[in-house]
Amino acid sequence: MFPKARRFQRRFTFRDLFHRCLIPVIIGFLSSLVFAAFLTGYLLHTRSSFDKDTIGNNFIDKDLNWREYEALQSVGSIFSKEVLGVLNATTSNLDPLSLEYLRKKNSVESYVSSEGNEDQMVPGFGHGTWIGKRFQMLNDTTEMLSERSLREERRVKRANELMNDDTIKKFEKAAIARSRSVDSAALGNYTIWKNEYRKGKTFEDMLHLMQEQIIMARVYSGLSKMTNNLVLHQELETLLMKLASEEELTDIDQQQSRLLDTVRDMGKILARASEQLYGCKLVTNMLRAMLQTAEDELEYTQTYITFLTQLASKSLPDAIHCLTMRLNLEYYLLPLPMRNFPRKENLENTKLYHYAIFSDNVLATSVVVNSTVMNAKDSSRHVFHLVTDKLNFGAMSMWFLLNPPGEATIHVQRFEDFSWLNASYSPVMRQLESASMKKFYFKTERSESVESGSESLKYRYPKYMSMLNHLRFYIPKIFPKLEKILFLDDDVVVQKDLAPLWSINLKGKVNGAVETCGVTFHRLDTYLNFSDEHISENFDPKFCAWAYGMNIFDLKEWKKNNITETYHFWQDLNENRTLWKLGTLPPGLITFYKLTLALESKWHLLGLGYDKGIDARKIEKSGVIHFNGHMKPWTEMGIAKYQPYWTKYINFDHPYIFSCKLFE
Repeated sequence: MFPKARRFQRRFTFRDLFHRCLIPVIIGFLSSLVFAAFLTGYLLHTRSSFDKDTIGNNFIDKDLNWREYEALQSVGSIFSKEVLGVLNATTSNLDPLSLEYLRKKNSVESYVSSEGNEDQMVPGFGHGTWIGKRFQMLNDTTEMLSERSLREERRVKRANELMNDDTIKKFEKAAIARSRSVDSAALGNYTIWKNEYRKGKTFEDMLHLMQEQIIMARVYSGLSKMTNNLVLHQELETLLMKLASEEELTDIDQQQSRLLDTVRDMGKILARASEQLYGCKLVTNMLRAMLQTAEDELEYTQTYITFLTQLASKSLPDAIHCLTMRLNLEYYLLPLPMRNFPRKENLENTKLYHYAIFSDNVLATSVVVNSTVMNAKDSSRHVFHLVTDKLNFGAMSMWFLLNPPGEATIHVQRFEDFSWLNASYSPVMRQLESASMKKFYFKTERSESVESGSESLKYRYPKYMSMLNHLRFYIPKIFPKLEKILFLDDDVVVQKDLAPLWSINLKGKVNGAVETCGVTFHRLDTYLNFSDEHISENFDPKFCAWAYGMNIFDLKEWKKNNITETYHFWQDLNENRTLWKLGTLPPGLITFYKLTLALESKWHLLGLGYDKGIDARKIEKSGVIHFNGHMKPWTEMGIAKYQPYWTKYINFDHPYIFSCKLFE
């Protein structure tokens, strides 16, 4: 029994070992299969969600599970607008509950593939089109990737062809040809306003569209009235009045809301009007008539503005007129012995620096003198010869008697005392007194007449009627014992010491001035009539012009070259204003032709009376700044940013200036 018992015991032990080991192995193997199947399904679902999220959200850094994803797909339809507004206001743009996230969820971002960036997306490929190394094989076969690569190459090649200059020129020519064929185009349902209001992205776009609609509405309104379509005419007029009334709205939101509705309504009516009144030639003629009317109105307005500008520039401000009247009164109440200026012995001293200023503006002259003296190293060497008319002689004298400019010498004269200056000697004096010249300047209808355009009005500046403007051609006659003199206009400001100008060698020339010619402008043909043989045979049209306002004259050379007689000769030839219009610069260019030495431009800067774009650094470096033009610094028309350069030489605490309320 014992051996049998041992065999039975071994069989029992082997069976028990089989049951104990094999069954757990089988169970473990089955569990692994189940886990592998579950993991494979989970990974497939995760990859699909990853692709959708990357396209719609541009790699939003949120790990959303599938339940969150399905909920976000329907959140837009579950919540009301108010709830979505709160969510958008209280969550960030990258939050899964933000409106920005939901908006991006339904859009496809378009990225441009570039070299060196491995994770950009090919534009417009849609799902599974990432070409980065990490995502190159997602849902894409080799054939698909090859086809997409070829499409991308064709797209790049086509873009390069379109960017070619020849292609651009070809498109431009085609557009021009298309625009020229509008009049001959076949009739159709053409309207640019039917759905255009939907394309506008900003309020400015709406305004621009509304302006175009107003123009066409006026055209169709006129056409409908001509064709007795009174219903359409009334609708268009009503909408035009509505647009005009909405311009008065102050609430921007309300204005934008109403504007959109009005543009939509106007677009519908214009579309209907284009069908009922369509006719390219008729519409074109109406637009041309409107354009001609607008151009006529613009020309008239510009002419009228020119006239008013000249009227304002030549008019003396009340404050300066007040100052002149008070000074005149004080001067003629002054005893005769007290009317004399000191240092008369300096008036003919050729070793001193002499200035000539011809003006009837007391305040402007005082600025010229004060600025010169204040910037001079030695004011005692400067002598100012002031020439004015009899109306302002007392005021000019009284001002400098009350306000002597340091140790400088002052001499005031009136040109009416020059016995030699008469019509028999001076052609310009004779011409200024003629009836034709006075009619030319003082025609009362000049602002309305056709011949009084803005171009001719500028030559009717009454300053040219003053003999003071022409005295510059008689300087040696006025100051016979002087050898050199510096001429200054009354609308300049001196910023540097001008003493070095007297040491300049003019090299036998009469006039030292700063040239004003550029590449194509400010040459002789700008000022003179070269269609006249007297001009064309004697002068070069491209010869460089120069500026009056600061000129150093060698009076010895002046007399040697008979400058005044040359001036008289050409002034006689121009009695009918055929060689040049008016003014003193054209005859000056003729008289000093090839007798002018060009000075450095730093000495004289022009344009402060009309050019608002002069660099401040350039102004500061200039020796003399010139307010030439209509915007004089003593008028309300003066350019504000330049006025401090002029007003800093005025003492506003002076009793006369204070009482006359200058610049108040």
